[in-house]
This record gives sequence, structure tokens and C-alpha cells, in this order.
Amino acid sequence: MSVTLSESLEPGAVESREHLPGPKPKRRRARPRLTAKLVAGLVIVGAIALFAIVGPFLTQNPSAISDVGLQGPGNGHLLGTTQTGQDVFAQLAHASRGSLTIGLVVGVLTVILSSLFGIIGAYAGGATDEVFNLFTNIALVIPGLPLVIIISSYVPNKSIWLIAVVLAITGWAGSARVIRGFTLSLRGRDYVLASKVAGERTWRVILVEIFPNLIPLLASQFVFAIIFAILGEAGLSFLGLGATNSFTWGTMLYYAQNGLALRLGAWWWFVPPGLLLALFGAALSLINFSIDEAINPKLRSQTRSQRKRWRLTDEQLEEVKEDSL
Repeated sequence: MSVTLSESLEPGAVESREHLPGPKPKRRRARPRLTAKLVAGLVIVGAIALFAIVGPFLTQNPSAISDVGLQGPGNGHLLGTTQTGQDVFAQLAHASRGSLTIGLVVGVLTVILSSLFGIIGAYAGGATDEVFNLFTNIALVIPGLPLVIIISSYVPNKSIWLIAVVLAITGWAGSARVIRGFTLSLRGRDYVLASKVAGERTWRVILVEIFPNLIPLLASQFVFAIIFAILGEAGLSFLGLGATNSFTWGTMLYYAQNGLALRLGAWWWFVPPGLLLALFGAALSLINFSIDEAINPKLRSQTRSQRKRWRLTDEQLEEVKEDSL
């Protein structure tokens, strides 16, 4: 009588063979994939940040007045002079530091406030979440421009720190709502519930189980807050509501407008700050898009499929459309 292999084995041998260790699963990437957008954004941001840090030490006093007004680039002035003979390159170096300082301060304050009201409120739930959510909704509808106008009427000398605080107060609520929604989805995960059952303290559950999963989202909100702060400060300064006795990209554009630089053809006065403002905003947007693709796998797959479509010919695109119908 023939005996099969499974019968000849001892009881449980077949089951043990089914549970033999297979190939090790691939580890997930711990950092975003380096794409062309991310590299280009990091290079531009790094170059402008390096210029803002080193530039003021290599230039003269940006407020120094000379008798050479509206002189083009050259003759000791790399980017020419203003209407009162001030060096544009020196102003651009100090303005870069001022704008980046405002952006960094607003970004840090926005992340702190949005994390405080978004993570803690959503995790606590109940009355705490209701109060935090109500305060967030109130802050969300506070208009920034009228608030700055009111502050300008009472504070004659406004520093860049005051402008940064005002922009942070009026800009953190949107990020808090996004973080709150994501925290609500994490609060019911198995590993969070297991930590609660195990008796872990609340602060440890938040810092160890929830916060690490929010780091990509917080990074995206941090970059977005910097963009909002720099563009918002430039708009306020262009209207004459920015920081006084300080140089930023917005104040340079404001003084260029008052000095009739566009009408007089002094392009070297308003083009450099406007160009750096556009480049820095575009670079941060590229970084933000790359972070969004790292957070959202669906968005990353859509981007890859769109790249494949760009490489197809017209005939191949028609075939793809016919197959999809």
C-alpha cells in the first residue's frame, strides 16, 4: 500500500513547512525619493539661504547714501544704486536675510501652534477637542490685513519679529485643521489602542506612536507656512504696512515703486528682489510637491503615469484612450 508524503510525515510537519520563512520583505523608504523636483528645489533654496547668511558680511551698509543716484550695474556697484545712491546689492543681501528670517519664524510658530491644537485636541477628544476646534475656527476667520492695519496705527516702529508673529497668528489655523483630521484617523489605529491598553502614558503615546507618523505632514505644512509668510510679508510691505527700519524683499519693492524705478527704467532696483522672491517661492513649492508625493502614494502613482504619457507618441496615446473606453 502506497503511503503519500504528507501521511509519512509527523503530525504538524506539513503545517510547519507552510510557515517556513520566505524572502525578507523590502524595507520602506525612510526618506522621500530624490526626484528632479526635490533636487532643484533644495539647490535653489540652499543657494538663496547661503546668500542670505554670508551676503550681509561681504557688503557695505545698505542704508549708506552716496551722490551717485540711479547708476546701473558696474563702477563698484554690482547691481547699481537706488535714487539716493544706496547700493542695491547690499540691500538685496540684507533683504534676503530679513525675508528668510520672517519665513523661518512663521514656519516654526505655525508648526508649534498647529501641532498643539491639532494633535492634542484630536487625541484628547470630548470637551477638549471641542474647545480647541472652536478656537481654531475663530483664528481661521481672523483677517490678516485688517489686523496688520490696526497694529500699524498703534505701533509706529514695527520690527520683522512683530510682523512674523502677526502672520503666524493669522496663518496657523488652516494647518491645525489638516493635522487634526489626520490625527483623528491615527487615534483609532491598532498600535495606538494597544499602547493605551498597555497602560502607556498619554504624552508617550502622542510622542512615540502618533507624532512620528505626522512628521511628513508637518514638514509639508512647515514649507507651506514659509511660502505664505514670505509672500504675505512682501504684499504687506508693498502696501507700506511692513517692517520699518528693516530690509526685506517686500520693502525693496516698496521703495522701488515710490522711487519710480519702473518709469525711470531702473530695472536693477526692482528686478533682483522680485526674481529672488519668485525663485524662492517656486523652489519651496517644488519641495512641497515632492513631500506631498511621499505622503500620498496615490498622487505618486498618478505622477508616474503622467510621466509615461508624456513619453508616448500621439498614436500610442490614442491606443491608450481606446483601451480605457
